[in-house]
Order: sequence, then structure tokens, then C-alpha cells
Amino acid sequence: MQIDGNTILITGGGSGIGRALAEALHTRGNRIIVAGRRTEPLAALCDGRDGLDWIELDVADPESIAAAAATLARDHPAMNVVVHNAGIMQAEDMTADSYDLTSAEATIATNLLGPIRLTAALLPQLKAQDHATIMTVSSGLASLPLVYTPTYCATKAAIHSWSQSLRTQLEPCGIDVIELVPPQVATDLMPGQAEDPNAMPLDAFIDEVMALIEANPTGPEILVEKVKLLRNAEAEGRYDKTFAMLNGNHRLAG
Repeated sequence: MQIDGNTILITGGGSGIGRALAEALHTRGNRIIVAGRRTEPLAALCDGRDGLDWIELDVADPESIAAAAATLARDHPAMNVVVHNAGIMQAEDMTADSYDLTSAEATIATNLLGPIRLTAALLPQLKAQDHATIMTVSSGLASLPLVYTPTYCATKAAIHSWSQSLRTQLEPCGIDVIELVPPQVATDLMPGQAEDPNAMPLDAFIDEVMALIEANPTGPEILVEKVKLLRNAEAEGRYDKTFAMLNGNHRLAG
């Protein structure tokens, strides 16, 4: 993905990493379409700014995806990049007597099925471009899980695997697949995360990501330094130690 001259769809673009990426990429000379379920923050971001547009999109809803794909093909035929940023992260206690699958199912629908369905819907348009890129957003927790958020971590591990397969399958089509791997970033993804002193400041994360994209326009991975503690734990022979550090008193199964 070249750093400028693109037309880029960013899901979950109304807040957090999605919004910050939208603003950073817009200042680099890209046309941006931000998408999300809540239209108010999307409209506020785009108000009065040329080259910033928005569409309503619920990535957990197949009908919403189909409608958005039709809108993009009609109104933004030059769209050549999609950033699969929309996601939810919720704590789960699977030992609870009243454990409810609602949260887990919503997480899978948004974080995993959403990118798969949206990619399938957008592939005809992406294949028609001279240069196209699909950017997935996984997590350092794809490599080493936080036990309080088991389904979130599982979906991000799945996105990591899916990105590798998709990259190889789409290579003959001239479509790059880049995996962006955030550490914990100071956003409102979970309660209190924005104030967590251990979270990477959002502006610092975006600055490093933009520099890495410019230096490595075809990826295949965008790894800021802070995420390597988790991403490289197993390869560096410190998985158990890092797992214990991340999860406190919880013990690794097996």
C-alpha cells in the first residue's frame, strides 16, 4: 500500500485506532471513507473536510455489508484499500454458572466473520483496481492471550491465520494483504484502557504505524516495537514467562 493516492475504506472509523488512522492517512493525501454503526461520530469527523466521507456499516450484519458494498461500487469506484479495523473486546468469565454465549457470538460475528464477509463482498471491486490492499487488524494477543478476554483473543488469532492464507491466495490477483498488529493502545476498546499507563499512547502508535507503512508498503506485517513482547514470546523461548506476566495468577493450561 503506497502511503498516498489511495481511496481507503476504514471500518470502525468513528473512534480509536480507526479514527486516528483515518486522519493520518487523510493528511498524507488519501481519500478516506470511514464506516461504522454509529453515524454521529462519522459525520462529525467528515464535516467540512474534503476527501473524507462516511457510510453506515455494521460488519456483523450481512445485509448491511451487501448494502455498503453496493454503495461503495456506485459512489467510490476507485476504492482500492480496505482496513478491517472494526472490533469489540469484552471480558468473559466462562466459570460463571450463568455464562452467556451472547458476548462470544457477537465478538466472533464482528471480529472474524465481519472481515471475511466484507472482503468477499468487496473483492470484485478490489480486483478491478491497478493496485489494491487489504489491511487486517489483529493484535499482540493473537500470539499470547489475555485470559479475561478468551473469545477476543481467539478471533485475533484466527485473523492472523486467515491473513496468511488470504495473502497467498490473492497474490496472483495483485492484491496485497497486510496485517497490522497493535499492542494495547490507549483507546476506549475496553473500560479503563484509555487511562492505563501501560497502554501505548494512540498518537505514538499511529506515528510508528505510518512510518512502518511508508518503509514497508507491502508489509506483510506492521509490528510496532511495543507489540513484539507478545508477538515474539514463543519464538524467543519466553512464552510461559510472558504469559504469567500478562495474566497474573492464572496458570497456563496443560
